Amino acid sequence: MALYSEKVMDHFTNPRNVGIIEDADGVGEVGNAKCGDIMKIYLKINNDIIEDVKFETFGCGSAIASSSMATEMIKGKSINDAMQLTNKAVAEALDGLPAHKMHCSVLAEEAIKAALKDYYDKNKIAYDESLFANCFHCEACEGH
Repeated sequence: MALYSEKVMDHFTNPRNVGIIEDADGVGEVGNAKCGDIMKIYLKINNDIIEDVKFETFGCGSAIASSSMATEMIKGKSINDAMQLTNKAVAEALDGLPAHKMHCSVLAEEAIKAALKDYYDKNKIAYDESLFANCFHCEACEGH
């Protein structure tokens, strides 16, 4: 069995939504000091719908694939739907990630939530702070 699925390889070699949105409504940047991956997500939101989303990722193939898939999963969705995105959903959409690379899908979830938090803060929209933990410290990140 190959280490990476065809979907992971496709999103790594042909990433979707790469780039910067200069006038983004929300920007989130997260990183994992243990592996060195850094993800930055840019959101363009209109009437609570994510009209555009772009990313910049410095990291391994799994990090790039996770960023690409996560942006595809929230594009055109409501901000409430985007808040429901989980790292497990990202990994499943990629047909799985190796256990030692699951932290990449965690970073994708965290980056999207950080961008949404930035949007809420900029627009003075009230939110439940517990939805925006700084780090999930999941098993995927611990020890890697």
